[in-house]
Formats: sequence, C-alpha cells, structure tokens
Amino acid sequence: MPAAADPVAATAALDSLERALSTGDGAAAASLAPADDAAARSLLESLAGNARTLRVRALDLRYVDTLGVPAEDGSWAVRADLTWSLGGVDRGVARTEVEVGLRSSAQDVGVTGFTGGRVPLWLRGPVLVDRGEDTLVITAGADPAPYSVLARRAVPQAAKVLGDSAGPLVVEVPQDAAGLDAVLGVPEGTYREVAAVTASVDGLLSTSSPVHVFVNPAELGRLRRTGAQVVMTHEAVHAVTGAPTSRAPVWLVEGFADYVALRDVDLPLSRTAAQVLERVREDGVPERLPDESDFDLTAPHLGAAYEAAWLACRALASLAGEDGLVEVYRRTSDGEDVAAALAAVGTDPAEVTRTWQQLLAEAAG
Repeated sequence: MPAAADPVAATAALDSLERALSTGDGAAAASLAPADDAAARSLLESLAGNARTLRVRALDLRYVDTLGVPAEDGSWAVRADLTWSLGGVDRGVARTEVEVGLRSSAQDVGVTGFTGGRVPLWLRGPVLVDRGEDTLVITAGADPAPYSVLARRAVPQAAKVLGDSAGPLVVEVPQDAAGLDAVLGVPEGTYREVAAVTASVDGLLSTSSPVHVFVNPAELGRLRRTGAQVVMTHEAVHAVTGAPTSRAPVWLVEGFADYVALRDVDLPLSRTAAQVLERVREDGVPERLPDESDFDLTAPHLGAAYEAAWLACRALASLAGEDGLVEVYRRTSDGEDVAAALAAVGTDPAEVTRTWQQLLAEAAG
C-alpha cells in the first residue's frame, strides 16, 4: 500500500529543489530524484543547468497543497507557487502556479519533475541559449542561431521608430505548436497556425510581468526570410512596448507593430496588403476601423484585419507624421482616449478613418 502524501516532506523537497536551481547546482538537483529514476535525475540536472545559463534570479518555489492521493508506485503531485526572473533581461518577476511530481519511498520523497500548470520552457527540459547584446533566445533543443539573427535585426528596426533602445528582447522557441500552447497555458491547437505571439511569461496582465516573444517553429519556418523578419520585428515591437497590457485599441496595437515591421520593406501593397485589398474589391471600402472581434484567432478574415490596421497607421502617419503616430500609440497605451490622443497631434478619428478609406480605395483600384 502506498504511503500517504506528506506535506512536510513535500515542502522540504521543494525547498531543496529551489536551492539547487537557484545556485545552478546540477549534482544537487539530480540528487533530489528518486534513486531508481535515471530519467528524473537527468532532467533535474538539466534544469539546474538551464537556471545557471539563463542567470535565473528571484527564484521561489513554495508548497501550496497536495493533488489527489499517491498512486500504487508512490507517485503523487503537489501544487506550488513559482516566481523567477531571468537576470539581465527581465525587468520584473514572473509569478505562476505549477504542479511538481514527487515519488515516495521508504527512505524519502523524490522529485520527478514539473508535471502541470504554466511551466516555463526552461523548467520543461534541456534548452539551448544564445545571448546577444540586446537579445536572448531560448530553444527547446533547436539551433538558436536563426532565431537570434531575426531578433538581432528586429531590435534596431524597432528602435529606429521608437527612438530609444528597444532591448532587451527575449525569444522563446518551444519544440512545436503543442509545446507553445503548453508554455502559454492555453488549450492545445490554439496557436497551431500562428507563427509567433507576444505574451507575459506568467499569463498575468500586469506591467511587472516579463514579456517575451514565443515562436511556433513550424509556422515561422514556412515563411521566407523577409516574412520571418516581419513577424519577428512585429512581435519585438509588442514585447518592448508592453503590448499585452496596452490600453490602446487593438487596431492601433497591431497596426503600429506592422508599421514598424514593414517600414523599410520594399514590396508593393499588392503583396503586403493583398488580403484586405481583395476584401475591398469584393465588399467595398469598410465603414469602420477593425475592432477587437476582427482580431480573434477564429475570425474569418484575420489576415485582412491586420493589413487594414497597418494601413490605418500609415494613414495616421501621413496626417501626423511618424513622430505623431508614435505619440498617439504611447498616449493610448497609457490609457488616454483615442480622440484626445489624436487631437494632441492635430487630427481626429473621423479624419484618420477618411484618409484610411481613401488609401484602401486607391490601392484596390
């Protein structure tokens, strides 16, 4: 008969794991695994190595409660509060809840790994890391070099428009789309057709939560070099401006990111705005700017919505200049009313909408 769950032993095991990870001590971490579980020993050792390489700081792993009862082999799990920060890149501390697998024996309680909850990529298994001056790329085993090239180009591209440093930029690359969904704590399949997404690492809409770019390697890999760079720069703008907590309308958040990403791309509108122009030819010029529902991942014309938002930002820049666009973006992100922000740069919602509609009509021919 398996031993009963022991909260005191679980707390001690978590404390020991916290110390091993905080110090990057692979041997100490490995020693916490069950004596007969070589896979767990290898895993825990790799997690300590990840923590050391990533310069993990402010790590805290605190017991919350026990999940269920021990199985016949003595395995059980606990829920724990986890906090951490990546040294040199994260300005804030991430906070989330995870599940930790344990296994009881006659001698002790061993740790088998992180088994549930919003477990960060670096606590799921071995990672590869490439650190640049203003970038950090973390992959679940894939060569980080191609992603680092994209990230290192994205930072100065963003800075060119934002007018200040656009780093540091952190990019995480799970093994596949399912891994991406798991890291982000969403149902499997949510981001299957998305090349990359920017989010807080803990899922909290807090300005203190670190914000990283998360890549779906299969989808990004299908793009040509220019397309992949546009995606990375778009997401970099989101990351360095804190888009997940922005209070600006979605069309401005997404359109501004594309404005920066496409600013120096020498391609005709027939390619960069093909989907929205096709919609205009079929249905006429839209009466309003895209709203939040148009950007839902299940929306029927999602690509057209992004292109429409980008052209709206181009229209705004034609009226207020690029500096005016940046000013409106920053003001509305901080919560200022759109009309008030536009008035501050000498225009209004109606004029922006008319200019945008004229741009669409002319481009659609």
